[in-house]
Amino acid sequence: MHGVTDPAVQEAVRAYVKLLRASRAVVMRMEKALASHDLTTTQLGVLEAILHKGPLTHRELGRKVLTSAGNMTDVVDKLQARGLVRRVRDPLDRRLVRVELTDAGLTLIRGLFPHHAADIAAAMAGLSSAELRQLGELLRRLGMQAARGQDAVALVGPPPAA
Repeated sequence: MHGVTDPAVQEAVRAYVKLLRASRAVVMRMEKALASHDLTTTQLGVLEAILHKGPLTHRELGRKVLTSAGNMTDVVDKLQARGLVRRVRDPLDRRLVRVELTDAGLTLIRGLFPHHAADIAAAMAGLSSAELRQLGELLRRLGMQAARGQDAVALVGPPPAA
């Protein structure tokens, strides 16, 4: 690698590139399948999170599907316009607004999720069950370690010329 002599850094960069390529390949496959239902992966994530966790606030949904608050508002707006979710004020704390599935949203996600899960399994079929468990554990550890270093400032490129 140009300019990088530390073997550990070289290995980390190679693994990172492979992780991104594999992730993009799987995500592109999911996006293609969801497009026929006029859904994005984030929209499906919202419907799936509510299906399995019950009504959630925008903040809770954002944490579940890893998106910003601003994007979550747009995603929920689009799902609400399609009649798949509705916003409901919490009766005990009127400041809180939860997003819940409508009957149409519940019908859609219950019918779609098993197919989506099977498509994920097909995309990951190149790995055995043991390898999938190992990958899951490795990615969990990687994610936890990376999250601990989120506040670290990385030097990207040389400093600007004076």
